[in-house]
Amino acid sequence: MVGVGLLPSCAVDMAAKFALGSEPVAGSLAPSKKREYRVTNRLQEGKRPLYAIVFNFIDSRYFNVFATVGGNRIEWITRDFGSIWTKVRALEYNEMIIKVTVYQCLEGGVIAVLQSYIDEDKDESFYTASWACNVDGNPFLVAGGINGIMRVIDCGSEKIDKSFVGHGDSINEIRTQPLKSSLVVSASKMLFFVCFIGNLITCQDESVRLWNVHTGICILIFAGAGGHRNEVLSVDFHPSDIYRIASCGMDNTVKIWSMKEFWTYVEKSFTWTDLPSKFPTKYVQFPVFIASIHTNYVDCNRWLGDFLLSKSVDNEIVLWEPKMKEQSPGEGTVDILQKYPVPECDIWFIKFSCDFHYNAAAIGNREGKIFVWELQSSPPVLIAKLIHPQSKSPIRQTATSFDGSTILSCCEDGTIWRWDAMENS
Repeated sequence: MVGVGLLPSCAVDMAAKFALGSEPVAGSLAPSKKREYRVTNRLQEGKRPLYAIVFNFIDSRYFNVFATVGGNRIEWITRDFGSIWTKVRALEYNEMIIKVTVYQCLEGGVIAVLQSYIDEDKDESFYTASWACNVDGNPFLVAGGINGIMRVIDCGSEKIDKSFVGHGDSINEIRTQPLKSSLVVSASKMLFFVCFIGNLITCQDESVRLWNVHTGICILIFAGAGGHRNEVLSVDFHPSDIYRIASCGMDNTVKIWSMKEFWTYVEKSFTWTDLPSKFPTKYVQFPVFIASIHTNYVDCNRWLGDFLLSKSVDNEIVLWEPKMKEQSPGEGTVDILQKYPVPECDIWFIKFSCDFHYNAAAIGNREGKIFVWELQSSPPVLIAKLIHPQSKSPIRQTATSFDGSTILSCCEDGTIWRWDAMENS
């Protein structure tokens, strides 16, 4: 069990303690075969890395729609339908470089290309994407990457709706508030410059930011005295507590933040009629909890109810419970509950995904294999291990469909793999 701290205003860096109790339960790597999957499609999106892949869980009309983002790539798509291989030129001109692509999963393993987007900056590489919507319910796709600019794409009109500038450096993850899907949170590394007595000094502000995609407002910035001390790699909204988020990063910590005291600013962001730049953006300097679960970079965290799933480069996902003492600032404990082994998962920027109801988590490794873990069982049960002889490249992220029947992966070599559950499983 790991210690975590509620930070008082005077605190700078405090982490909760491990609670005393039973040892965490580790899962067995012997597949239970509760559900068996087979490869039904493989796409080749150029030769550049794909960093993110995500299903649309925001709108039930588009549950089978997903998006990928990655580095600069000339868009040639190779499709594998069983034994038939076809090559399709997705763009008319060879010089066009694709950054964001929207697809639809159809019956029989078919993947249809719906939309492709080119960024105006040829040097941009996108690391993350998240589905959102405006207050009218129009589907938005929000993407960010190396340049620190968030592009809000209106997939209904097929146009860029807004661009958010505020992060001074790369954006590593964007997530959408499930209860209010016009709100997104971004995790980044931010650089800024200070002129001090004639000298230009580079400073670094590792920040998490809350945005309103409908009005284009940056509402809150989670950074400062109690913030992350290095690049923020992952962030997630609590599924039912609308005020709470969790972030993690290169300082090896997971931090839990509360927006409760600042919620009036969130509400104000929906009715603001002046320029977004004039909105009174507020700083949240202190998290309500800090956990040092891992001894290296923490590159992915997700809420599982009131528990948290997090991973580092230690070949495992850890399930733990933050135990905060609301009446005793600076005190708290972490109870590590379960561990989900993931062999050869010792490089950073590998992110796992869950189905809509959080019944299972799928994660890839640096050898192109996928491990599907059951989340609602103790000890942990390995549902399936997905292996294909041609899948050998590091998997940067997986996407698990609404009901878990389809698992997608995007890889370092620019491939997308589709695995579908077999009917008899």
